[in-house]
Amino acid sequence: MLEEERKLGADDAFRLPDLGDRAPAGGRVVEAPAATLTATYYDTPDLRLARAGVSLRHRKGDAAPWTVKLPAAVPGLRHEISRKGRAGNPPAELVALVTAWSRGAALAPAAKIRTERRAYEVRDAEGTVLAEVADDAVTVFDGKAVRMAFREIEVERKAGDRGLLDTVTAALTEAGAVEGEFTPKHVRALGKAAALPPDLTPPGDLPEQPSAADVVVAAVRSGVGRILAHDPLVRLGQPLDDGDTAVHQMRVGCRRLRSDLRTFAALLDRGWADRLRDELRWIAGVLGAARDAEVLRERLGHTANADPLCPIDPAAVARLDAALDARQRTALAEVDEALRSPRYHALLDLLVDAAREPRVTASADAPALRLLPRMVAKPWRRLAYGAKGVDGAADLDPLAPDERWHAVRINGKRARYAVDAVASVIGGPAAKLAKALGRVQNLLGEHQDAAVAADTWVALAAESPGDTELAAVAGRLFERERAAIRAARAAFPEAWAVAAEPTRTRWLP
Repeated sequence: MLEEERKLGADDAFRLPDLGDRAPAGGRVVEAPAATLTATYYDTPDLRLARAGVSLRHRKGDAAPWTVKLPAAVPGLRHEISRKGRAGNPPAELVALVTAWSRGAALAPAAKIRTERRAYEVRDAEGTVLAEVADDAVTVFDGKAVRMAFREIEVERKAGDRGLLDTVTAALTEAGAVEGEFTPKHVRALGKAAALPPDLTPPGDLPEQPSAADVVVAAVRSGVGRILAHDPLVRLGQPLDDGDTAVHQMRVGCRRLRSDLRTFAALLDRGWADRLRDELRWIAGVLGAARDAEVLRERLGHTANADPLCPIDPAAVARLDAALDARQRTALAEVDEALRSPRYHALLDLLVDAAREPRVTASADAPALRLLPRMVAKPWRRLAYGAKGVDGAADLDPLAPDERWHAVRINGKRARYAVDAVASVIGGPAAKLAKALGRVQNLLGEHQDAAVAADTWVALAAESPGDTELAAVAGRLFERERAAIRAARAAFPEAWAVAAEPTRTRWLP
C-alpha cells in the first residue's frame, strides 16, 4: 500500500479551521472518535532505519498492529505494510523487509510515542473518505518520564486526488499551521542521532570537470542504490508501477554494477573489486532463475496469443503455464532463502561500504575526459569486432547458431553499461550511442528470449510423452518463437548500422 501524506507543525494556540468548504459538492467533514495511539518503534543501536527514513513499529489497538513504512521515490510518499502479531515479537516478514537497511543487525525498541489523535474525514456526497486530517498531540517517553511533546497535523490522501490534498493543506497553512520538511514522528522523537545521514551514500552531482574517480564512484553508488532499493520490493513480490518486476530490476542492478567494476577495473583495487563481483555474481544467479521463469510465463501468453486468427488450445497452454508456475515458485523460494542468509547480509555490508568509500587507485585522479573514453573503447571494440571465439556485431553471420548471437548480446550489454556510465560526462555523442545500443540490446534480448522459450516449450512437452495435444501446441509455439528469432536477425543490421555511425562513436579512441 502506498501512503501519501503531508505533515504540518502547529503550536497550542492553533485552531483547526472549518474544512467543510474544502469538501466537494455534496460532501462533508466527519469527526472521528478521539483515539489514543501508543506506538513502539524498533531500530538498530545506531538507528539505521530512522536515518534512512524507514520505520518498524508496533501500535497498540490497531487490527494489524505491526507496520513497516519504506521510502518511495517521491517525497511524502511511503510504502506501508501492516501485519498481525504479538507485542514485543516483530513478524519475521516485516523484519526481512527492512533488511536492506538493517543489514541483519538486531532490532530492539528505540522509541515509545503516545499520540492523542482527533481525526476529521473529508467525504464526498456518497460518503467515500477522500482525505483524513489528524490533529495529533504527541508525547515521547524515556522509560516512564516524558522527554518531549509536540503537536503535529497530518493530511493523508485516501480515495481523493492530489488536488484535494493541496487544497486542504492550503486551508491549514492559512489558519497558521506551518508546512515543512516531511519528518516522521519517530525521527523527531529520536533526536539528532536519527537526523544523521543514512549509511547508504547517494551518487551526488558530478563536478564541472570531473576526474575519472568522480565518474567511477558515481557509477558504483548508483549501482548499489539500485540493488538496495529493489530488495524490499523483491520480498513483497509486487509489480512495479511501470509493469516491470523488482526481481528484474534488482538483477539488472547486480549485472550493471558487475559490468562497471569490470570496465573500470584498472582504476579500482583489484582484490576489493573481485570480491564484490564474485558476491554480485552469486546473488544475480539466484535472482536469474526467478527472472527466467518470469520471462517465460510472460512470453508464453504473448506467443500463444500472437495470432488471434489461429488460436492455440488454451488448456494445453494452461498446462505449460502450470509447469512454469511451479518452477517460478521454487525459484522465488530460493531467492527468499538467499536474501535471509548471512552471506547476503555480508554482501549488504560490502555494498554499503563500497558506496561509502569505493577503493579507487591514485591513477583515477586523472581527468575523466582524458582517461575514460579509452576504457569504454575496450568493451565497444569487443562488441563491434568480437574476441576469441565470439563474433563481432559488425560481421555477425545471420545464419550463426543461437549461442553465437547470445555471446554478442553479452558483449552488447557490457558495452551499453560502459557507455551509460560516462554519457553524462562525454555528452551528446555518448548519449546517442547509449540510446542506439539500447535498441541493439533490445533486439538481441528478444532473440535470446525467443531462443530459450522455443527450447523450453519442446522440453516441457517432452516431460509428458503421452500428451499429444501438448506436443502439438509446443510445436506451434516453437515455430512462432523461431519466427521471432528470424525477425530479430532481420532487423539487427539496421539497428547496428545506426549504433556504429561515426557521429556516435567518434569520441572513442
